[in-house]
Amino acid sequence: MLKLKKIAITGGVASGKSTVCQLFQELGAFVVSADAIVHELLDPQTDLGQQIIRILGASILQHGKINRRLVAEKVFQDPKRLHQLEQILHPAVLESVKNKYQEACQAGIHTAFVVEIPLLFEIGKEKEFDAIIAVIADEEIAKQRFQQKGHTSLEYEQRMSHQISPSIKSQKAHSTIINNGSIPELRQQVKKLAELYFS
Repeated sequence: MLKLKKIAITGGVASGKSTVCQLFQELGAFVVSADAIVHELLDPQTDLGQQIIRILGASILQHGKINRRLVAEKVFQDPKRLHQLEQILHPAVLESVKNKYQEACQAGIHTAFVVEIPLLFEIGKEKEFDAIIAVIADEEIAKQRFQQKGHTSLEYEQRMSHQISPSIKSQKAHSTIINNGSIPELRQQVKKLAELYFS
């Protein structure tokens, strides 16, 4: 079984982590998004989904599904609830990442295993990766991108207040991608790091 390098992509809100992962995928990487895993886990039919409904209340349900926006509104205003939610979600996300790594190695066709994990340093799991890449963008640019997705400036501030600052993430990471420009510029940076880190 081929052993792939594990690369974590981290950074602040709306810095362009998903786009970076997409570009790594184009270069043959097996890409996993912690956010997409959370999306799968937030299913009211599962035990985990039921636990979350017990903590946050049935008001997070909309048309029989857990509404992530309503979850975010509740937890980012209540540190205790946020902590409870993270205690449930983080172990489940990490377990899923582990399973996907086995799957990627068995496939034997990928250049690397890349995980988008925004709260990597916050949950203290940086030692589980061979390389960490921080994606950062100027605050005004990130905020603008976030608002273009239909969020408010306040939501941006609330989410960032629960994270280590992007500049510290950049210092702690092995490499940094600065994403203030165009996609071709971003692709250039991604290509260089793929040459550096991919097997």
